[in-house]
Amino acid sequence: MLKSSLTILKKEITQELRTKYAINTLLAFTGAALLLILFTLSAQQLDPTPKSGLVWIVILFAAMTGMMRSFVHETEKKTWELLRLNSRATEVYTGKLVYNFLFLLILHIFTFFFYIVMMNMKIVSLPYFLFSILFGAAGLSSVTTLVSAMIAKADRKGAVFSVLCIPLLVPLLLILTRTTTIALVNGPDGSELNDLAALIGYCGTTIAAGVLLFDYIWDE
Repeated sequence: MLKSSLTILKKEITQELRTKYAINTLLAFTGAALLLILFTLSAQQLDPTPKSGLVWIVILFAAMTGMMRSFVHETEKKTWELLRLNSRATEVYTGKLVYNFLFLLILHIFTFFFYIVMMNMKIVSLPYFLFSILFGAAGLSSVTTLVSAMIAKADRKGAVFSVLCIPLLVPLLLILTRTTTIALVNGPDGSELNDLAALIGYCGTTIAAGVLLFDYIWDE
């Protein structure tokens, strides 16, 4: 299983390095969104708490823009059946999930770096900041990977993807906004442990749900 999952991961990385579709799309979208926030919303004049949560809106729509193609391109290039013949469902899901996690982790680091510089913010608690980025990428990747597989053969993929993703990601964004506020504004005071537990629980639940449900999606 591990070998097959790593093969899927290698395939995804090789394909992305060849086409650079998701990289260029997400970087362009993120850069434009950050400049839009800076110049049109006067975000530098906002209080620190709204500023610490605004970045997750940018990351959410950037992730939805790029991650939809996780399985869609398999149907477009007629490689879905080839994967079914050569790999088991769990191996495909794990390889795709790890790739999306690594990709979104890079996106998080890129976005937060420029956002903090542009907004003249500072990191108050580095452990909570890293925790938010790591589990934020895990939560986003788990939801977008599963939903991308669900809508891969739908007619109107973009609309269906957004409709399914946003309700599932709202709880994650609410938790991440609070943990990011702790990391960038208030600092830890002991009351944030519930948010950390909720964030771990959300990621664990969505990843477990993906592993359990993907077999049915893959076979159908």
